[in-house]
Amino acid sequence: MNKDRKYRFEGVLVRGLFAFSRALPLDVASWLGGRLAEIFGPIISYKAHGIAEKNLAMIFPDMPKKEREKIREKMWNNLGRTAAELPHLPSEKLFACMKVSGTENALAAGQPMIFFSGHFGNWELTYPIAQNAGIETALIYRHANNKYVDDIITGIRASRCASQFPKGPRGAVKMAHALKKGYSLAMLVDQKMNDGISVPFFGLPAMTAPAVAILALRYDLPIIPARIVRTGGAHFEGTVFPPLAYEKTGDDEKDILTIMTVINKMLEGWIRENPEQWFWVHRRWPKDVTA
Repeated sequence: MNKDRKYRFEGVLVRGLFAFSRALPLDVASWLGGRLAEIFGPIISYKAHGIAEKNLAMIFPDMPKKEREKIREKMWNNLGRTAAELPHLPSEKLFACMKVSGTENALAAGQPMIFFSGHFGNWELTYPIAQNAGIETALIYRHANNKYVDDIITGIRASRCASQFPKGPRGAVKMAHALKKGYSLAMLVDQKMNDGISVPFFGLPAMTAPAVAILALRYDLPIIPARIVRTGGAHFEGTVFPPLAYEKTGDDEKDILTIMTVINKMLEGWIRENPEQWFWVHRRWPKDVTA
């Protein structure tokens, strides 16, 4: 089977699974997605399961192995729930199950801003908070390798944001145009970016995407942290935090590093509070980094 046929097959499969999930009551779809991911995630994605264990052992070396295994189990559950909940995004069901606080932090700004978060809880509910609050928001995302799956996912997200731009040079140009039109931006900043900058994360060097800091400094934009915590099943608590304080010293390289260090530290704090809700399967640190 050539790559295109393989991708088409995967696209049909994902579309079918999403249709099945959408036909189920939200709580049932979420529970089933979480349970299936708990059972089959470590088997189907055994490499990712191993990466998660390596990351957890490196970050929490004093934690008993059984406790780390429990975190991995709950992590798979959260990932499965998030995937099964995605088809319900266009409806109001998910938002009826979420308590949101702090939107006044964003609304008071009265200008374009940058919202950032990480792959935490159900991260797909982060950018709609701004859009639902009347802030025209463009989502910056990492496109899926499979273009057919990517079309399905972006089609679902389109109902909850003003626009979407893939990460990369072309996306950067569109970001600038969106800001000039008065749009705010929303992005997840916790994944490794090989051509980013090295910033401490859990006390270890991690290649980090600096786009938030670069854009904020260039366009004098407020930086707004936002977080989604799963409080149980398909129920959530969304928090929009006050803008990060930062200053422009004239040394862009230094200012970018300072801002991204603060952001990574905030993400670290969120993860320590609920480690089972973060994306531990990602290679966040270089292979040769050890605690």
